[in-house]
Amino acid sequence: MELTQKPEKWKYNDEYQVHVTNSLTESDNVDEKTVYMEDLKKREEVYGVCVECNEPGTGKEWCQPCNARRFKKNFINWTSGKRDIDELIQNSQITAVHSTKCLEWIPYEHFKNIVPINKESSSKIYSADWPEGNIFSWSIENQEWKRYSNKKVALKSSANSSDINIDFLNEVKSHIQIYTRNIIQCYGITQEPNTKNYMMVLQYCKDGSLRDYINQSEKHINYFLKIDHLFQISRGLLYIHKSGKIHRDLHSGNILFDNIPYISDFGLCQSATNNKKQEVYGVLPYMAPEVLRDYQYSKATDIYSFGILMNEYISEEFPYNDIPHDHILTVNICRKGQRPKISENIPKLFADLITKCWDTKAENRPTAKELYKTL
Repeated sequence: MELTQKPEKWKYNDEYQVHVTNSLTESDNVDEKTVYMEDLKKREEVYGVCVECNEPGTGKEWCQPCNARRFKKNFINWTSGKRDIDELIQNSQITAVHSTKCLEWIPYEHFKNIVPINKESSSKIYSADWPEGNIFSWSIENQEWKRYSNKKVALKSSANSSDINIDFLNEVKSHIQIYTRNIIQCYGITQEPNTKNYMMVLQYCKDGSLRDYINQSEKHINYFLKIDHLFQISRGLLYIHKSGKIHRDLHSGNILFDNIPYISDFGLCQSATNNKKQEVYGVLPYMAPEVLRDYQYSKATDIYSFGILMNEYISEEFPYNDIPHDHILTVNICRKGQRPKISENIPKLFADLITKCWDTKAENRPTAKELYKTL
């Protein structure tokens, strides 16, 4: 059938989430209204209708069945060289209910101006220009993907990621399983041709980490803006918890800014139902007593970390900045309830919330939803 005019049946009501929710566990009406996959009438009302199949959209400018067929036809035209990675990307493309849920295999030569931006041994991160940019919709008129072109991205590789491991795959999965509001987006995977290391292609944040943002801000960051930023971080944390996961490494270095804050680094992210004792990872000042003492992680340990982070941002003081981060501090946190100093200038409402977040007893801490609603 030939189209005689520009097809335009998409629409989007921004009071709702940008894509459908498949189950009750994914969302619990955060600040946006939820649309469920089964509710065809609501999907049409919020996202409009796909001009190809005349079915309601599954997200903003997105039709999951039609785009899945397109992606599937293209499977023969690319490979990462690793079956596990191919299957991960292909599965994301077939099931994606929105562009933020699909990954791409992106040949390394598609990137320009690749520059290292960190010196850590555990993972190497580079900035790069991606002229082609990431997919956001399909053009019926031009029969090609619409893309956000001239994109700045971050390329992240773990040590020895040429020998792909489950941790790398799980980190990529975490990015696409969690609703992307205030969460760093993963666009796909590439491979550095010399080292053969596989790399995640991630959203780039020009303002750096929360600590960078504080240090580099030319103007005083007022309470209103700080609370708005903390509100957005709490929303990202709520989405992590609603997806059934815990972050396990929440600290100011993993909060990135690009005008607004984003939670990053899901290398330690895991299911909230994993109750086994584990090796302890993280940054000491942000680690809850039960983690330091019993090696136990839970959603409440993320809340403890948020409390430390909240106090750091409001006070603009790094936690325990005047004492060594050593075994003595660990003992004092666990046995004596030592916490960073709360500034006398912090309003009581915020001081009380911080204190609740870092309560010694995990059960006394607010949930992410309570934290979000309070902020």
